[in-house]
Formats: sequence, C-alpha cells, structure tokens
Amino acid sequence: MGDKLTFDTYQQRALTTDSFGGKPQPVTSQAFFAQLLGLVGETGEIAEKFKKVYRDKQGAWTVDDKMAMEKELGDVLWYISIISTYLDISLDDVASNNLEKLKSRLERDQIHGSGDNR
Repeated sequence: MGDKLTFDTYQQRALTTDSFGGKPQPVTSQAFFAQLLGLVGETGEIAEKFKKVYRDKQGAWTVDDKMAMEKELGDVLWYISIISTYLDISLDDVASNNLEKLKSRLERDQIHGSGDNR
C-alpha cells in the first residue's frame, strides 16, 4: 500500500466520510455532540469485546477477536480525528503532544499515579 499514512493525512481522508461536512463545529452543535456520543459508544464496544474474551474465553484472544478489535479501534480513531477537526486541532499534534507528555512523566518518574497534571 505504498507510503505510510500520517495522522494528518488520515484526518483529511476521514473528513470525507463525515456526515456533518467535516468542518470545525462549535462544541454546542448537534454535529459535535453526535460525534462525542459516537466516541463514547465505540469505546464501550471495545470494553464489551474485552469483557467477552475474558468472560467466555478466559482471556485467550483469537485472530478473529483481534480483527474485531482492530475494527473497533479504527472507529475510535475516526471519532477522535473528526472531533479534533471540529476543534481545529491537528491529529499529528494530538499524537506528538501526547507522546511528549508521557515521555516527560516517565523522565520525572510520574508515569504511574493519577491526575492530569503530574
């Protein structure tokens, strides 16, 4: 499949499938609220898949389970991408800033624990 996909390229391509037009939206809009609820729903589906594998298969993941999880993770990525666009935030920036935050926590021995600003 050629060149590696960047987060920003993914974000641009994901917008072509946004039923609300793929443009920045106010957080009070129907579009924003619908996408936020979609993200919550998809993360719930991930939790359900984990639950069923642990409950029904004692944690033994099959190839089919992993393929199903990949689809759900893709749905979560899509919603994050669209919400980032609505907020006029680059998905590349979201990814790189998150890694910088985690690296800083690791360097300061704050990777474990709770709180956003550790």
